[in-house]
Amino acid sequence: MADILYTYKNQVYANITNKCDCSCTFCIRSLKDSVGDAQTLWHQKDPSLSQIKAAMDSFDFTGYDELVFCGYGEPTCALDILLESAKYAKEKYGVKIRLNTNGLGNLYHKRNIVPELASVIDSVSISLNAPTSEKYDAVTRPQFENAFEGLLEFASLSQTAFAHTQLSIVDVLPEDEIAQCRRIADERGIYLKIRKYA
Repeated sequence: MADILYTYKNQVYANITNKCDCSCTFCIRSLKDSVGDAQTLWHQKDPSLSQIKAAMDSFDFTGYDELVFCGYGEPTCALDILLESAKYAKEKYGVKIRLNTNGLGNLYHKRNIVPELASVIDSVSISLNAPTSEKYDAVTRPQFENAFEGLLEFASLSQTAFAHTQLSIVDVLPEDEIAQCRRIADERGIYLKIRKYA
């Protein structure tokens, strides 16, 4: 069975689904089967809510004040499981909840899911990946038309709903594209995190 909870760089992560509505050219899933202390993050079948709760109950949260929903899939593709397991972790273990997402959840579910997420999640990190729609589509290969615009709308909705919202990019982008991404974030009053590609 794949790891549901795993640790990486002194943080604990929840790997609740392998479903994803993108096929990013740089996805770490195409390079290796796990990160951090996980043996594998590939589920033969996505875990049930009871399995996720059991994994949480057997994990020692001492020293961790945040649980990050981020694994080998897009957490919002398993929205009901995400909401229920986040609520469980928050209420039982007192941890803050962060969602790492591609920001396409509204397109996937064909409705605004931000209010539902905000009921149990404290902060959200949205992968911007590129400064234009054309470059975004080329890099992330999403299942949707107008995915870039959908992401930006999700980010704007998130900015007013969560305690902290950030857009993220990877430092392999050219300097001019990083500057463009910074402008996109600044125009929306959203923090931009530049991550190291590892």
